[in-house]
Amino acid sequence: MAIHASAIVEDGAEIDPSAIVGPFCVVGSKAKIGPGVELKSHVVVAGDTEIGEETIVFPFTVLGEIPQDLKFKGEATRLVIGKRNRIREHVTMNTGTEGGGGLTSVGDDGLFMAGCHIAHDAMVGDRVIIVNSAAVAGHCVIEDDVIVGGLCGIHQWVRIGRGAIIGALSMVTADVMPHGLVQGARGELDGLNLVGLKRRGVARSDITALRAAFQMLAQGEGAFLDRAHRLKDESDSPYVLDLVRFITGETDRGFLTPK
Repeated sequence: MAIHASAIVEDGAEIDPSAIVGPFCVVGSKAKIGPGVELKSHVVVAGDTEIGEETIVFPFTVLGEIPQDLKFKGEATRLVIGKRNRIREHVTMNTGTEGGGGLTSVGDDGLFMAGCHIAHDAMVGDRVIIVNSAAVAGHCVIEDDVIVGGLCGIHQWVRIGRGAIIGALSMVTADVMPHGLVQGARGELDGLNLVGLKRRGVARSDITALRAAFQMLAQGEGAFLDRAHRLKDESDSPYVLDLVRFITGETDRGFLTPK
């Protein structure tokens, strides 16, 4: 275990022997720091916060401070961060609230660029990229392989489906379907994230099926949810079925719908 002489580690903190705690870091009594984790310098790990193995945290990041929610009354809540994340300078991630389930969760292999924020009770999946100064509000769900562009705002309770991409400077106030492409100051669903699908090696047949599904959602008969339910009977592509799963799931915000 390498703990710099200038670091403050409170009694009770659990730090793996292979972890590195750099200069002027502060690690609270309930923190759990996993194998191979590196806190570079001036990092604050507060509250009941767990950091998974080989995650690197850059200077002036604050993890596990209390939520920015006036309803929070000091109840016991947590922040759990997965493995192999890269958390860059000035990032903030808060613990959960009792009303939101008590847990803020971040998956594995994410990149959280400088100055971005993950609020209370957010659920962030694997391989997520949050670009500089983007803010994910409370109770949001960000599924696997999502990219949120720089200076974006994600409204509380919004869900963003797996593989979606949000262009820079967008304000997203409704759910984004899996593999969706969102652009514009008031985020609009502007197609599919075809580049992301191809980069992940998705089969051409599945991409074709997704494009047909998107077209049906945009121009088919009936209400948006009715179109989604019909897709379940008209396609056996796992990507289309995942689209149906997301659209027919519970939501507090409604959907960005195809133009």
